[in-house]
Amino acid sequence: MKRVKTFIDAGLLIAAARGNQDISDRALEVLDDPARSYVSSDFVRLEVLPKAVFHRHDPEVHFYRAFFARAKQTVKASSSLVAQAQSEAEQAGLSAIDALHVAAAKRAKCHELITAEKPDKPLFRVVGLNIKSIRS
Repeated sequence: MKRVKTFIDAGLLIAAARGNQDISDRALEVLDDPARSYVSSDFVRLEVLPKAVFHRHDPEVHFYRAFFARAKQTVKASSSLVAQAQSEAEQAGLSAIDALHVAAAKRAKCHELITAEKPDKPLFRVVGLNIKSIRS
């Protein structure tokens, strides 16, 4: 079975690890989907791990590390990725971190990026990548 190459953003991981029951359940459904292979980036790792480690939220740290260990690909930080992110931000009005996630997903040739952002956010203006939300 061919799997859908899926970039998971930090918001979805946070929702899965510590969100309210409804959103956490939806995030976990995405993360448990055998039809997907997961892609992440250095930026997602930087966004979720340091605070959880600092505050000694060990179950959360374990959850994140388990996700990163099973991700099929991790996009590494680079100056060319940052340049691509700036272009994405300028075209869609994205925040810096959302632009980095979009650039990483496109660099990895992902079919989709799944987020916990609401569908009215600038992230959904991105062209050339399917953006999906776990929020209705």
